Amino acid sequence: QGAMEGYNGTIFACGQTGSGKSFTMQGVADSSSQKGTIPRAFEHIFESVQCAENTKLLLGASCLEIYREDTGDLLGADTKQKLE
Repeated sequence: QGAMEGYNGTIFACGQTGSGKSFTMQGVADSSSQKGTIPRAFEHIFESVQCAENTKLLLGASCLEIYREDTGDLLGADTKQKLE
């Protein structure tokens, strides 16, 4: 809700390999009862955008992976390229 009021928002998942971070974030695409955090947040944001009148909004998203002190952009053209 804060993002709709002009604040930056972050969804942060941290944990060991195999602990369920990806499932929690993404969920099951074809299941309404097993949607992940990201699809639910996007749904809420887009519903709010449709209801907003006389308001300009700029939406952006990034998905970063930090693994063994290397950072990568999972939405970039080359997901293997490391970020500084």
